[in-house]
Amino acid sequence: MPTRDVLTKADLAELRRSALGTANPLGVAADLAEAAEQGRLEDPEDAGDALTLAAEIAEIRARPEAALRYAEQAVAAYPSGDDPRAGFARALRARALFRAGGQDDEAMAELTALRPLLLTQPDAPAYVSAALDAGGRSSTAETWLSEAVDSLLGDRASGTGAATDAAVDLGPPDAPGVAFFLLQQRHRVRRNLNLPHDRQDDLADRLETQLVRRAGERRDAESDLLFWPRAEFDTLISEHPALAEVYGPDWDAHRGRLEKELVRLRSAGQAGLGVFGATVAGLNAFAGRRDGDPTDAGVRAGYAAEVSARPSARIPWPPERNDACWCGSGLKYKKDCLPRSR
Repeated sequence: MPTRDVLTKADLAELRRSALGTANPLGVAADLAEAAEQGRLEDPEDAGDALTLAAEIAEIRARPEAALRYAEQAVAAYPSGDDPRAGFARALRARALFRAGGQDDEAMAELTALRPLLLTQPDAPAYVSAALDAGGRSSTAETWLSEAVDSLLGDRASGTGAATDAAVDLGPPDAPGVAFFLLQQRHRVRRNLNLPHDRQDDLADRLETQLVRRAGERRDAESDLLFWPRAEFDTLISEHPALAEVYGPDWDAHRGRLEKELVRLRSAGQAGLGVFGATVAGLNAFAGRRDGDPTDAGVRAGYAAEVSARPSARIPWPPERNDACWCGSGLKYKKDCLPRSR
């Protein structure tokens, strides 16, 4: 990570997107932790998020001791352990405890404390079930997710005990409701456990189909704002050449199309704009779940809706002229993507 006196929100967004692709991801994690400790964050309230990112990097790179240290520092950096933003850090702490060995009881205690969040936070079903998976407790994840679905939908269920599609608050395509994520994560866990398809799995499939259709209708006349980093873009066009018509024949054209679309949307009065980091593996996996083709417009729209619902995938736009470009090239915005809109 380039040495900076102060890390901005844009810097953190860039690192969240690119850290694992650098030559030394663990060095990036250490630098993030040091920046938080030394007060080198433009917004001091970003300390918890910076340390959580450090913990995530260390956990992915199989360094449970470092992940545990960073996760505990992250939890301490939030106003309280009950702060909604601290949930992911606490789940990372549990994952690190599982991986470190001999601390399973403490890990389970942490996750049990997070269990109520399954009913209130859209991200919680993913990070709680992933932590349980890491500890070899996928069956527990299935039980927790099933009970949360029953609790959330129980008072809206039909007389047969099965929730109807209308009973589920699907939410808008770019921000699906908690019930949708609960059902999707439950479906994923059950599939991994080779459990037979049940009525709630059917409901998860139907709701995902609805979301894909609604996303397609909403995005039919506009760009999906998916951003493919350079390596991902090269892989995308290699695996799916037809998508060059959608995302551009090369990376420069891809970035230019996004920049022009963002300028157009801003001119139309839209605020809070950004692009969403995409991966070929994510698109292919989404298409596989839908038994569809990654080049299909409806499948791509559904994947875009799924990605745009993840706060960590959002890359805010525009950066300041002299700040790092949103595309992750390392150049200043004024020297890279800003001119592409002209």
